[in-house]
Amino acid sequence: MTWPVLILTIILSLLKLLVTCLPTDAVNWIMSKFKIHSEISDADAIVTFDGKRLEGEDKIQVLNYFNEAKFLKKNHIFPGNEKLFLHPENSGTPIIIDVKRGKNDVRLYVYMYNDHVDVVKQYKNKVVAYSLLSESLQERSMPVIRNLV
Repeated sequence: MTWPVLILTIILSLLKLLVTCLPTDAVNWIMSKFKIHSEISDADAIVTFDGKRLEGEDKIQVLNYFNEAKFLKKNHIFPGNEKLFLHPENSGTPIIIDVKRGKNDVRLYVYMYNDHVDVVKQYKNKVVAYSLLSESLQERSMPVIRNLV
């Protein structure tokens, strides 16, 4: 009877040791799965503004501004209020970013205001909204946007 208990204790101790001492790359991979505001590469993204597709340097500039933005807070969406976040009043024209994340197609609506940037992430049947702080995106006189308007 003591051998099975001893073997079980050794297995549980090794499992505990493995879980508490994960390598940095493994921890970063796990954390990236739960990130709300994750970075977007220009290779797998399609950026549109006012129905016009951004290409080249303009696309890279918008994605860099988006990636450098600071996360402020997550906005809670109650069931049935998704449409209020997807198409808010007095928000202007959003920048729409389409990204492929694994098997999922993710669509980001980026609404720019003077004091913050609202992002609405739509994937599968879920809608997640959060706010960012980015002086570059908050400027309505951004060259990319100014050229398209």
